[in-house]
Amino acid sequence: MIDISNIFNGLCDLFERKVQDILLFNSGTFWVMFTLFILIYAFLYHRKTQMMLYVAAFSLFFYFQTNGFIFILLPLTAFYDFLIARQIHKSTNPKAKKAWLILSICLSIGILIYFKYSNFFIKSLNEIISGNFALMDIFLPVGISFYTFQTISYVVDVYKGKVEPTRSFLQYLFYISFFPLILAGPIMRAGKFFPQIQENKKIDKTMIYGGLFLIICGLLKKAVFADYIAQYNNLVFDSPLGYSGFEGLMAILGYTAQIYCDFSGYSDISIGMAAIMGFDLGKNFNFPYQAKNLSEFWRRWHISLSTWMRDYIYIPLGGNRKGKFRTYINNLITMLVAGLWHGAAWQFIYWGGMHGAGLILHKLNQPWLDKIPNTRLVKILSTALTFSFVAFLWIFFRASSMETALQMIKNVATNFDLAFCLPFFQARKTWCIMLILIFLLHFIKENQYEKIKAVFVNLHWLVKALIFLIIIQLIVQFAGDEVQPFIYFQF
Repeated sequence: MIDISNIFNGLCDLFERKVQDILLFNSGTFWVMFTLFILIYAFLYHRKTQMMLYVAAFSLFFYFQTNGFIFILLPLTAFYDFLIARQIHKSTNPKAKKAWLILSICLSIGILIYFKYSNFFIKSLNEIISGNFALMDIFLPVGISFYTFQTISYVVDVYKGKVEPTRSFLQYLFYISFFPLILAGPIMRAGKFFPQIQENKKIDKTMIYGGLFLIICGLLKKAVFADYIAQYNNLVFDSPLGYSGFEGLMAILGYTAQIYCDFSGYSDISIGMAAIMGFDLGKNFNFPYQAKNLSEFWRRWHISLSTWMRDYIYIPLGGNRKGKFRTYINNLITMLVAGLWHGAAWQFIYWGGMHGAGLILHKLNQPWLDKIPNTRLVKILSTALTFSFVAFLWIFFRASSMETALQMIKNVATNFDLAFCLPFFQARKTWCIMLILIFLLHFIKENQYEKIKAVFVNLHWLVKALIFLIIIQLIVQFAGDEVQPFIYFQF
């Protein structure tokens, strides 16, 4: 007789999430799979339906390896948003169109709130009423924040008439599940992505080798720089009172470099892979620490998120169209939402709120700031001030709690001694050299970066291969015991 229970258990095991099987962009397993994937993809690229089926299947498998059976949320979300967008487009009654839009947003946000914020609300309620409500055993699907924002932007753009709803569910699933984007962005708009699916564009060497250049930069940032300097940063942030104020300050600078290398490294890899596949995902980071004010910083940092917040939260709230006071309030609300989006904890809300306050302060002082001569000294001082403010707020972003963040700040302020400088450099020479290299490379001019990229594209393929092998050797040389996930996977 057939043992039904064994069959059922076997199916459950098949869909069980296995952490050790996660396919990370900085793992050797993934790159072997991507190489095999791209060889087949090259034969299917101009056969649009077969290509979309192939990529969507690989993307869902990739997402399953990261999230286990809960991956089913992604195609389900894509299915109901696909149908709702079609219904919005068909409806001639404005009230009906708006009702469908609200339904879609409520479904998407409701799912996100359940998985990401349920325990945060329970913890906060327990603190307010001194309650003892048990936390829920919920696994947060990796990438849910990113694809939720993509689905919302699609439905809103269909509602506003900016995008024609696709008639093909396969095309929409391809867009939502596209594996270079699915785990940590960039947040891609349908209006820019859909036309690229239908184009019969030839993938030339500029796209392929430009993509390879971005992948190399991304691996260098993440797997060499970010992962190495994170080892020291983690020690200090986990126990800030166990280190001197100088060591704490170095950990803050280290994390400022780490989060940039980690997230911009992921974006580089993601954009590079897409370029090799013939898709332009735009630019997600543009040397953000070169910004001379906070407004400019948010035009350079995580560009796809900051523009999404602008278009779907700030502008619908009224933007700058309803007077200065409302403009300031809209800025604050938008950044509070950005903070909460990043993490279900009070320190993220504080981080977002302080960025909102900084943007308001900049706008309040804009009239007299514009009168200051734009000299080289002014540019240096403005960049240093903006960098210091951003680095200070990264403390709250990285700390495990508000208490830990305040301990870190107090320790740096009251226990700082420059006498630790030389012993620190002697003890952590490689770490210090890496940190200096990160900031030196970050402060090159954008046109210099583009020239370096163009030189790489035109190099002989053997030289490109040699450079790639050198990067792989560096990764192996500085690798820890295991492959480290990207910071933004938790969001």
